[in-house]
Amino acid sequence: MRLALLLVLSSLIFSPVSLAEEEPTAPAAAGDSFGYYGLEPEIVTNYVTKGNRLGYIRVNIELMIKEADTMAIVEHHAPLIRSAIIEILGEQPEDKIKSLTGREEIRRLCFTTVNGLLEQEVGQPLLVNLLFTKFLYQ
Repeated sequence: MRLALLLVLSSLIFSPVSLAEEEPTAPAAAGDSFGYYGLEPEIVTNYVTKGNRLGYIRVNIELMIKEADTMAIVEHHAPLIRSAIIEILGEQPEDKIKSLTGREEIRRLCFTTVNGLLEQEVGQPLLVNLLFTKFLYQ
């Protein structure tokens, strides 16, 4: 009896039937072919705190690319992108790194700088957005 009850319960738990109704999703527009490129490994760098001590920041970054076909170009320029972001993060004051509005300003600065560098190298801006998927500081 216990075995039969366990079998029935396990089949209910692990069955592929969904109890919730799923809403139909709108089809993607024909021109939307975004891609994401994650800068690996994560960026770890130092910044100067108010007490003239070194703090450190650890950031994971995802680049949202206009067209997935240009992924190889972005990958080719990844060292340039990493270098620019490390330089920007290292120049930031402690107050900016530790505040939400400051973090957003840093993200925007990284986005515009990286897009400007890609425009210099390739002839067109390739990024739609730059996302911080992890932002830790100490």
